[in-house]
Amino acid sequence: MLLRQLEYLVALAREKHFARAAGACYVSQPSLSAAIRKLEQELDVPIVRRGRRFEGLTPEGERVLLWAQRILAEQDALRHELSVMRGGLTGTLRLGAIPTAMPVVSLLTTPFCERHTSARVTLESLSSRDITQKLAEFDLDVAMTYLDDDTLGQVRKTPLYEERYLLLTPQHTELGELPVATWAQVAALPLCLLSPDMRNRRIMNGYFTDDGVTASPAIESDTVSGLYSHLHGNHWSTVISHAWLHMFGVPEGMRVVPLKSPAHGPRVGLVIAARSPEPVLARALLDVARQAGVHTALDDLLNVHLMGSGYLDIASKSLTVGP
Repeated sequence: MLLRQLEYLVALAREKHFARAAGACYVSQPSLSAAIRKLEQELDVPIVRRGRRFEGLTPEGERVLLWAQRILAEQDALRHELSVMRGGLTGTLRLGAIPTAMPVVSLLTTPFCERHTSARVTLESLSSRDITQKLAEFDLDVAMTYLDDDTLGQVRKTPLYEERYLLLTPQHTELGELPVATWAQVAALPLCLLSPDMRNRRIMNGYFTDDGVTASPAIESDTVSGLYSHLHGNHWSTVISHAWLHMFGVPEGMRVVPLKSPAHGPRVGLVIAARSPEPVLARALLDVARQAGVHTALDDLLNVHLMGSGYLDIASKSLTVGP
């Protein structure tokens, strides 16, 4: 059995098309098909369900695919371990992040690249479901996501920060003058919020419900930038995580107002597949994360914005007490 045969199988499972898989592997389609047939002969099991086109993998093929993904991941890990022994970390760190955590990823990737100048990072914005699947299939080294997600499976977790929720509203509104706002007050505003398929929005919906109201935003977006794009006209209000201030700040004419929330918000952190040894690139990013002080950096940034609004003391208390 050759590693190249396993690479062809993984590509075919990903592309679900013989020609596209061959193109991704830079070989001819007959060469790819022949290699997979040879793999079937060597393992003495049918791997691919064949018809006039690719029809999927057999049950045996699905099991072979899992081992192929694992073996190829271990091969990459070996190469990275050897690169460290030669004097420097090389290779590409594959990092995935939920969209609401993307604004703070640079707090980790920048020091990572500064420390490991020969390494590279590829970054994907992914849903929680995609993160779970890609970790299981060894298509990601590390992911930044909500740590209380029950669908993550067997992973190792490194907390980074707790989300703190804030109202972002025009200065001229009544709520813009308050030191603290309630979720019920926010629900009455002209709102743009994340779409309901986003976990962040579902968390917020729970807070609205706890305050006896339902939010009915006129505009919904599946990206943080989509929300911010509506704020420059000083008409719409939105609810943000304090982590978004790192990238987007507070638009001109807007004010950030703390919201009464539980003492501990949803935790965001890094997750890696629970396997030993840990991939060296993933371990290197975790080492950076432990020293980066993301939680402190985001809290300091929040305090700067609250101080600029003139109600730091009251706001700080509102972020650590229940509704």
